[in-house]
Amino acid sequence: MLLSSFRRAFAVPATCVLAVTGMYLATGWGSQPGADSTADNHASAPAAPGRSGFTFASSGTSVAADQAGHQWAPAASAAITPGMQTYTHGAVPCTANYVFVDDSGNVYIGQAAHCATTGQVIDTNGCTAGSQPLGTPVSFNPNGSPMFGATTTATGQLAYSSWLTMRETGEQDRNTCAYNDFALVKLAPEDAVKVNPSLPHWGGPVGINTNGTNAGDHLYSYWNSILRGGIASLSPQVAESKIDDVAAGGWTHAFVATIPGIPGDSGSAFLDHDGYALGTLSTLAVSLPIVNNIGDISRELAYARAHSGISGLRLVLGTEPFTPNR
Repeated sequence: MLLSSFRRAFAVPATCVLAVTGMYLATGWGSQPGADSTADNHASAPAAPGRSGFTFASSGTSVAADQAGHQWAPAASAAITPGMQTYTHGAVPCTANYVFVDDSGNVYIGQAAHCATTGQVIDTNGCTAGSQPLGTPVSFNPNGSPMFGATTTATGQLAYSSWLTMRETGEQDRNTCAYNDFALVKLAPEDAVKVNPSLPHWGGPVGINTNGTNAGDHLYSYWNSILRGGIASLSPQVAESKIDDVAAGGWTHAFVATIPGIPGDSGSAFLDHDGYALGTLSTLAVSLPIVNNIGDISRELAYARAHSGISGLRLVLGTEPFTPNR
């Protein structure tokens, strides 16, 4: 409990890690590739009741790419994918996570809610923090860098923010306020045909993880901070999960990585050791070794489905197979 309270009290959005650490800090892990736990943590588990009147059910929350009602662009040439840089007007640059569709045929790209913040970079309570309004433009850019800038591939609009929604609904649950850090950007129809839902380098997701992780599991992500200089080889990341904090109610998952998340990595998608969507990069705990936290996508998506007014919101699975040993 003490460690949990310390982490929450000193957590900051992953966009501002350099302001906290002042440098990159390397952290190591003891397990070897292929040594992940074989426990079943996936979406076949029974639904569990949520704290805010919704359930974390697996049925209907994801859809295979070939059943999503869209002709997706080839993964190798798609102009819009998870892992792209996103720029929300007047806020901070981030990294896109998963692709979503609804019953009306709209296509959305996910990002962290704090990517649209109007408050301080240390604000982590989504129930009190400020945010840009819905309708704010968000641009998608591939591999921009401080030296060469970024080229806009498409521009969408902020269509859902967990932070705005929690303020509107008067959310009171401490864990939900602290870790529900999820937003959706709606694409114009002419840009939807440029999308592929697969996570670059790794492929997947193959489903949604609803039961969390075990200590030592390998996790896979694709970070794309502008501070990486547009060098794509720096984006694929392998991390190691820590023990889930029971007091957090499944809302967050901690991990360590060789290089922790840096400004602009916020929102990045994480896959578990079997390629299931686990969550989105959200906060950094001020500790040694540096520990990042992932917002649980099964809960974030359930909250959005219950409160966004977007009918039939589903995560689209990748067209490419999950390949963890690349």
